[in-house]
Amino acid sequence: MPIKRRSRRIKQLFPYLLVAPAVLYLLTITLYPGVYAIAQSFHAVKFGPWSFVGLENYAELFSDYQFWGALWNTFLMGSISLSIQFFIALTLAYFAYRDVWIKGWRIIFLMPMLFMPSAVAFIYKLAFQDARVISDLLMKVGLIDSNLAIQSSIWMSRSLLIVADVWQWTPFLFIIFVAGLQSQDEEIEEAARLDGAKWHQIFWNISLPLLKPVILVALVLRGIDITTMFTNVFIVTKGGPAFGTETISYFIYRTGFKFFNFGYASAASVIMLILTLIVAQLVVKRAFVSGRE
Repeated sequence: MPIKRRSRRIKQLFPYLLVAPAVLYLLTITLYPGVYAIAQSFHAVKFGPWSFVGLENYAELFSDYQFWGALWNTFLMGSISLSIQFFIALTLAYFAYRDVWIKGWRIIFLMPMLFMPSAVAFIYKLAFQDARVISDLLMKVGLIDSNLAIQSSIWMSRSLLIVADVWQWTPFLFIIFVAGLQSQDEEIEEAARLDGAKWHQIFWNISLPLLKPVILVALVLRGIDITTMFTNVFIVTKGGPAFGTETISYFIYRTGFKFFNFGYASAASVIMLILTLIVAQLVVKRAFVSGRE
């Protein structure tokens, strides 16, 4: 009897033992750094011993115009980029999810996402800034008279970062939208088609409302990733001109690894984490409520 009980308990614990290494690994790379950053945010940390300062780092952040500027740049470029990605991905998904011919070529839409972000950033930097490939092409066809002054224009620099982000990460939303549309019951669409509904009417009145929870979750995932926009900023613009393209991630990097004010950088990280969690929680909660309805 004890042997049977022991074998039964082993069978119950076996699945947990299988996932235990992955859980420990995730806790090590996420929980520990998070707790460490929170503790560090209450101290003045440079290269010497930690000095406890309480909420001084947070109070200083709320009066730091560069922090608020970085937060605004992150929100502005992120929201524009996410809106464009959503529109393009949904349009492509509309044409691709039932078309037999396009199904075989969907891998082409995913190719930009397969490139390393640093490689994409260097390509755009080479094309638009260093070698001015795009400027030379536009001058040869007579559309412009001189090189594009991207490095001296805040909005042109922001537009370059947005274009690079849209080009690489639109496939992420596309593949989620296509999967969501293909998982829907085809009988509903067939019934609407028998009632005389056109393809676009079926999509906007049936498929799209059913896809709403998937859309919200996908936008949350992509939005969280956009808040960490760093590679393009670091390689292409360095946060310039005049801090016009400095995102919150680059602000944290500059504060921590250029000015070596690690406590201040940790406080900025904690605030950004809290804001991200609040927004994500509200959107995901709304997604599940709409899904139940």
